[in-house]
Amino acid sequence: MSVTSRTVLVAPLGSQPQVVTFALDLLLAQGVAVDEVVVIHLAAPRYRQAYRRLAEAFPGDRYGERVIHLRGVAIMRQEHALDDIRNTADADAVWHTVHELIAALKGRGLRLHLLLTGGRRLMALMAVSAALLHLEHGDRAWHLYTPDEVVQAAYNGVLLHVPAAAGVQLIEVPLAPLGAYFPGLRPLLNTSPAEVIAARTRWLDDVEQGRCQAVLARLSERQTDVLRAFAEGLAPAEVADRLSITPKTVDAHKTTILAECRIAWSLPEDERLSYHWLREKFGRYFAGLGV
Repeated sequence: MSVTSRTVLVAPLGSQPQVVTFALDLLLAQGVAVDEVVVIHLAAPRYRQAYRRLAEAFPGDRYGERVIHLRGVAIMRQEHALDDIRNTADADAVWHTVHELIAALKGRGLRLHLLLTGGRRLMALMAVSAALLHLEHGDRAWHLYTPDEVVQAAYNGVLLHVPAAAGVQLIEVPLAPLGAYFPGLRPLLNTSPAEVIAARTRWLDDVEQGRCQAVLARLSERQTDVLRAFAEGLAPAEVADRLSITPKTVDAHKTTILAECRIAWSLPEDERLSYHWLREKFGRYFAGLGV
């Protein structure tokens, strides 16, 4: 007998609790059997008030006729609940809270629906980062569209539910589960945002270096000399003077070099390339070689 995964709706909570209930109502209407709602929130009074208003919709772990548990996860920094996101250290606290929550839920084998509407914008951005690293096929991410007139009528949780005719819609956000394709990315969940950015930069540097090497492997010695001169920032006339060749010869070598670059970087034929592009792409490469 197959076992159905429990399903959790994860949502950043701002000062508008109806964002969560609107999304939950729409998921239930689609036939999604949500078992738990987890909201990530800050500790400022307006957010605490929003959570209390939201909790009114889940008396005794019931949401209407369904058994659905509501759980709040406060963003913590140095064992204190964070009331706002004011600096990089606060952003790090958001990062760790969101990523640890997503990792823990997926570690329990749960299926997730991630709502990216509501709360401070940075909370949603961190949720996207966590989703890319840790969500799997079958998990979903959503944006909630609410017509302006409904936003005004439901402001501050005056209305927690609206009829289908109100025009509120869930729009799926297409997120590729990179962690499922590349499991080596998942250790980044335990690092800081700065370390993730550094890892991304190192990866991009490695990719660019590989492309540079692929081009050089197909060039003659003289063409490599021309490329190195361009990488140093020389103009075509200066390259000709340094290498004691004609400007026409420099131009011919440049055409060959750029053709190889189009292949290595998968660039379209109609994209204009110049010797300035060569300086940008190969300057750091040759500097790193010390030549």
